[in-house]
Amino acid sequence: MAVCEVCGNDYDKSFDVVLAGATHTFDSFECAIHAVAPRCEHCGCAVIGHGTEADGRFYCCAHCAREGGGR
Repeated sequence: MAVCEVCGNDYDKSFDVVLAGATHTFDSFECAIHAVAPRCEHCGCAVIGHGTEADGRFYCCAHCAREGGGR
């Protein structure tokens, strides 16, 4: 069993995510999203789908990209 780095739960079905060479252990996708998902530059929500990238910045949708100054 491994301990989730977000909530501390010791769970037999935990999993690892390797991001930029660093390994992170989670007990749920919810905790993984909370820890490693990029945040929208305009509204701050977690970008868990494709999102939009404009001028090197990440947004959750085209609306936020327009409002946040991206094109």
